[in-house]
Amino acid sequence: MRHHHRLVLLAALLASASCVGTSPGPSATAQSAATGQDAKASRPNVIVIIVDDMGYGDMGAYGGRIPTPNLDALAAAGARMTSGYVTAAVCAPSRSALLAGRPQTRFGFEFNPVGRDETLGLDKGQTLIAQTMKSAGYRTGMVGKWHVGQAPGYQPLDRGFDSYYGVLAGATTFLRSIGPGDLHVETAEDSKINRQRLPVFDGRTPVDPDGYLTDVFTDRAIDFIGPRSTDPFFLYLSYTAPHAPLQASARYVARAGGGSDFHRVYAAMMIAVDDGIGRIVEHLKRTGRYQDTLIFFVSDNGCASYINGGCSNGPLNAWKGYPWDGGIRVPYLVSWPARIKPAVRGDLVSSLDIAATAAAAAGTKHPNAEGIDLVPLLNKPESASDRMLFWKMGPNHIVRDGRWKLIVVNKAAPPSPDAAKGDDLGRSLRPDGLPAQVSPLGQWTFLYDMVADPGEKVDLSARHPEVVERLRREWAVWDKGNVAPGWTSRRSITVQVNGARAELFN
Repeated sequence: MRHHHRLVLLAALLASASCVGTSPGPSATAQSAATGQDAKASRPNVIVIIVDDMGYGDMGAYGGRIPTPNLDALAAAGARMTSGYVTAAVCAPSRSALLAGRPQTRFGFEFNPVGRDETLGLDKGQTLIAQTMKSAGYRTGMVGKWHVGQAPGYQPLDRGFDSYYGVLAGATTFLRSIGPGDLHVETAEDSKINRQRLPVFDGRTPVDPDGYLTDVFTDRAIDFIGPRSTDPFFLYLSYTAPHAPLQASARYVARAGGGSDFHRVYAAMMIAVDDGIGRIVEHLKRTGRYQDTLIFFVSDNGCASYINGGCSNGPLNAWKGYPWDGGIRVPYLVSWPARIKPAVRGDLVSSLDIAATAAAAAGTKHPNAEGIDLVPLLNKPESASDRMLFWKMGPNHIVRDGRWKLIVVNKAAPPSPDAAKGDDLGRSLRPDGLPAQVSPLGQWTFLYDMVADPGEKVDLSARHPEVVERLRREWAVWDKGNVAPGWTSRRSITVQVNGARAELFN
């Protein structure tokens, strides 16, 4: 099957990784004989910036209404990917895959821990990107949201990071208290989010920083980068914005424009992120390292429906948690001025590619990586590819192959009379240990032409049963490499998309 041909192609791409970051001319033997200092000079610094619940349509370069001049400049200086995907439509599974460079279903992180974070975490048998970069001689640091394990042995300092400053949990408050001009818009997600329950850590020590948390994270990122140095660094900067709680300080609210409070607070939170990225880029330029710094920017999933229109996944369909593209297709930027030419690219790329690319740039390989080295890809003309992407969330699954996208998702019973209005018709907390299984009502099968119909409005499954059957077979081959979930889904959501009621597991 084509799946096996892709593995051969992947092996070839990764085999070429040792050439990344070197100038043309010297032979491989000559390169390997270079001094340690020469090897260091040829390798870029690497910064991975991930934001939390940002929508595909939330920045200017992707047609959004929120002013994001610094992100737009980063996009213009490198590759802006229009078909960039993450491996899950919710936070923790998506982040675990990025850090491990493997689909989370390969090591049991299929669902959000949901209240079990203090005992569950990312499988210790997985080599994380920081461990690979550290073994290659990089100074490694993390700032921001972790969300893949709070227990001893699972924390950032246990997983390859030399330093850590951030929140181990999924969120915390941005402000100690709401002052004059600050804005806090409550959502249902806020009830258990506070600094006492979800503290900020400096290393392993709880702290309670003053100031707006997004700004604090930016300050700590710049402190880690430090002054000019010949030693390469790897920074994982994981902003908690624009995830709930929806809080913004007065200085950003004043620049957020009009609209509802949801529009204003969300825009202010995004402006804070954009300012922070601008400060980091300016620091790199001032210290002479911008040209030789490889920067990735992604969101962990799409924006959420409970923001009440304050965010946008447009022109994509649906929201965070959904298998439609609004849940899994995200802003995705790759910048390395010395090596990557500015371009807008439609290639299918994944958050899995980040670990493989960073390792290749460092002159090594990431163990068991299932992504590709993006640098050779982005230095070639864009062309049709036979690459396929796969997802699994319990019995629900997705395949993206060229222009085609297959979604198989549980059918759901009609909602109760008191269910919420809109797309999300009901949320329920499932008992711990209850497996996610195919619904007694059966499953929906949808097929979309993502070139002609990026909003996934027209189901073509009845018209192209041969495509449906082929993609089902391909998914079954990929699924053989997955393992049983390490814990069960505790969140079930009944949604309605294009008139079809579906049951989702997160």
